[in-house]
Amino acid sequence: MDKPSLKSRIKKILSALVSDPVELSVLLVDDRTIAELNSQYLNRRRPTNVLSFPMREGPFSEDQPEILGDVVISVETASREAEDSGITVGERLDFLLIHGILHLFGYDHEEDESEARIMEEKTEELMTLLRSEAPLPSS
Repeated sequence: MDKPSLKSRIKKILSALVSDPVELSVLLVDDRTIAELNSQYLNRRRPTNVLSFPMREGPFSEDQPEILGDVVISVETASREAEDSGITVGERLDFLLIHGILHLFGYDHEEDESEARIMEEKTEELMTLLRSEAPLPSS
């Protein structure tokens, strides 16, 4: 996925979630890099597909509420998962991008089954938006 396409997709996702301007960073990395981050921050010694680092949590979260945080995606893992699922790498990256961004907004799927359903529904809604040729919602 090239940079202009990635930026366009991020804008579409954010426009559907919030009307105020916000900032986030998205890093596309290899398995080694994401495994190091996974180990350092979650004490899991293996690569994963996506990590989110929200800035809206903790003692200084109100200082700059427009900064959402960071999303890190392993392109290597995404590629393997796409092949295993019979979808394109672009489709898998879209899903992981949405998943990571939703975590920055406080969505969760690990603690509560009803929250997991809500996150799943929002993910499908945003995947449909990205699949459509509709223009960005006006700000």
